Amino acid sequence: KVKLGIAPIAWTNDDLPDLGAENTFEQCVSEMALAGFTGSEVGNKYPKDPAELKKALDLRGIEICNQWFSSFLITKPLEEVEKEFRAQLEFLKAMGAKVIGASEQSYSVQGQEDTPVFGHKYVMDDEEWDTFCNGMNYLGKIAKEEYGIALTFHHHMGTVIQTEEEIDRFMNEVDKDLVYLLFDSGHCSFAGIDPVKVLSKYIDRTRHIHLKDLRSDVVAQSKKEGWSFLKGVREGTFTVPGDGDVDFAPIFDIIEKSGYEGYVVVEAEQDPAKANPLEYAIKARKFIREKTGL
Repeated sequence: KVKLGIAPIAWTNDDLPDLGAENTFEQCVSEMALAGFTGSEVGNKYPKDPAELKKALDLRGIEICNQWFSSFLITKPLEEVEKEFRAQLEFLKAMGAKVIGASEQSYSVQGQEDTPVFGHKYVMDDEEWDTFCNGMNYLGKIAKEEYGIALTFHHHMGTVIQTEEEIDRFMNEVDKDLVYLLFDSGHCSFAGIDPVKVLSKYIDRTRHIHLKDLRSDVVAQSKKEGWSFLKGVREGTFTVPGDGDVDFAPIFDIIEKSGYEGYVVVEAEQDPAKANPLEYAIKARKFIREKTGL
């Protein structure tokens, strides 16, 4: 029931194009397969033509399991967001994916290289909350009813849904039959939230899981020196499961006992020059096999 994927962000970083600029799409997906993964998210070097992409992935026994979608529900007209959303759904449907992962990027500081990630996130007012949650329900209905794809929402550092209170309010206000959670162990830990608490509360409403580990000493330095989210990525905030300080045993336990069906995806953006992507992918695969038998 549980499938294993890995994100291309360890090979080439969409937000920091110089990280992994030398790594090709073919190398990335070949090494994913070599490390023992069967699912991939979509990277910026992936072919845009579904037929071309599918052929390359089929050769390696890999399928697309999710793609990031930047929503701007509180700062752009809904029609504009819907148009971009539908285009991405068309692509994902052609690829056979069952999930799309949205993150609200209005006022986000995650992509700002000079803005400290701590203490600078935007906080929505009640009117913005209504606009945002109603918009998510609207997109979720389109995804589910017209494309057979589940809209999952990715809580993320530097965005309007970062804290435990924001995750709770969001999950409380959206329609549970239309909008699901994309749980990320690394972003919970980075935000100072116990990932076990969030996952145990929302596992039944979770349709996609990111397994991301965290180096707490780097986070401490990030806070102290006022680093941006992307500066932290360069310096090694994140790593693969089993290489950092997140305790994955209870997380794996919740996933197993819940009967969760779908993908768990290793997602750890690092500088490929410091953390060889194939080496770390193999390290993650070995850790997951040892801890779960998968």
